[in-house]
Amino acid sequence: MAGFDRRRFLKLTAGSAAAAGSLGWVGQAIAGGRIVPNEHDVLIVVDVQRCFIPGGSLAVEHGDEIVPLINRIATRFANVVLTQDWHTPDHVSFASQHPGKKPFETIHLSYGTQVLWPDHCVQGTEGAKFAPGLDIPKATLIIRKGYHPNVDSYSAFLEADKKTPTGLTGYLRERGMRRCFFAGLATDFCVAWSAMDARAAGFESYVIEDACRGINLGGTGLAEAWKEMTAKGVQRIQSDAIV
Repeated sequence: MAGFDRRRFLKLTAGSAAAAGSLGWVGQAIAGGRIVPNEHDVLIVVDVQRCFIPGGSLAVEHGDEIVPLINRIATRFANVVLTQDWHTPDHVSFASQHPGKKPFETIHLSYGTQVLWPDHCVQGTEGAKFAPGLDIPKATLIIRKGYHPNVDSYSAFLEADKKTPTGLTGYLRERGMRRCFFAGLATDFCVAWSAMDARAAGFESYVIEDACRGINLGGTGLAEAWKEMTAKGVQRIQSDAIV
């Protein structure tokens, strides 16, 4: 090949590779202010189950609307994990297990204040199944939580006692994950607790706001959850940031 300077070509190639290497996975994952998911990123889809969508026993308003969006977002990720509430019929968080108590009242348990819920996501029932239309065949793991009858579980990482692990932290670390992206139900409970526990475990943590819906207890629960998440380093993004 006339005029081809092999040594110059190799020098330029090496320089380009070194520049790319200095950027590392972060440079590969961010382009023009947009997020480009790579092999170190995981989408965690939280509790998109029949009980939490309209018609369910603990329905989150408009919870069904996020299903098509989550399906679309999931196509951008090589790594997807699903979580699934999986309660025993006699679970301590159910108001039905506390005579005289009603759903959404609170009691004090050994690990702190517990909101009492309508019976929901009981193991093996229709309500515990994933919501109709949720279609993420590439998901490699389903984390079931809340199956210990004497402790509730919002987070995908730790039970509500903040010391009983689900095993998700170890799974993600062993697979080399560095950033966790969250979508699902409900923003101010299971999504928020999961996102904050991800930060505490050393992962970058992002909540995809428009791919979640909240319960908003007392009319202020959602705002308070966002305030706490922000204070703990969780980042709030929209789905159109993911390309």
